[in-house]
This record gives sequence, C-alpha cells and structure tokens, in this order.
Amino acid sequence: MSGYHNRAEENAATLRDGWLYTGDIGERDDDGYLFIRDRKKDMVIVGGYNVYPREVLYAHPAVLEAAAVGVADDYRGEVVNAYVVLKAGTKTDADDILTHCRKNLAKYKIPSAIIFVDALPKTTVGKIDKKALRRKAKNA
Repeated sequence: MSGYHNRAEENAATLRDGWLYTGDIGERDDDGYLFIRDRKKDMVIVGGYNVYPREVLYAHPAVLEAAAVGVADDYRGEVVNAYVVLKAGTKTDADDILTHCRKNLAKYKIPSAIIFVDALPKTTVGKIDKKALRRKAKNA
C-alpha cells in the first residue's frame, strides 16, 4: 500500500517505519499460521483497562458466534455487552456463559450482559457488524 489519497493524517498513523499498521489483532500458532482475532478499534475500555473478551466467548462449547461491544457506563466509562449465537441443538443460559467468563477472564473483562440472538448482523463482506451492535446496545 502506498497510502490513502489526500489523507496525510491517516497515512502517518497507518504507515510507520516501513510497516503497515492495519489495526488487526492476531496471533501466530506453533506451526506459524497467523489468525486474525479482532480489531484494535473494537477494544472496550473498562475503568482504564483494555478489554478484548470475544475469544473467551468462542471457547464456550455452546457458542457458535459471539461479539462483544462497549456500552457507555457512568462509573467505568464503558462496560462489555456480549451478543451470543448458540450452536444448533445446544442450550445454555447467561449464568452459564458468565460462569465460563469468570473462570477465564479478569473481573473487569467479564461482560455485564449476555444477549442471546438468532444471528449477528453482518457487513456486505460477511464480517460481524460491530457498529450495528453498538447502535442496538445504545437503543436498548
């Protein structure tokens, strides 16, 4: 990538020291494969701490898809709301998901709400539409 057309500020933030900073958060496994897990701008800031709780939700055996978004909170700045789609034929409840989170997350990362949905909104390219989920959370 050579840069954004007529967008000097974005170029300076994205292209640094010969590297392209995409804003993606990933991990490399033991075999060297890279997995994109989340986006930096989808981070939730809870009481000054950075939170990316999505991967823990996916580790629950009943969860097919999940997304976590920040919701304004007067005390903490933001709290996490988790939207969850269950695998076909499975049953669970919010308490079970929260128990799973409590075993695997620091206290400040635990979602304040688990909202079960039939499907997560998607963008035209098939990614989970976090903007739509934030609007839904804001209007709830």
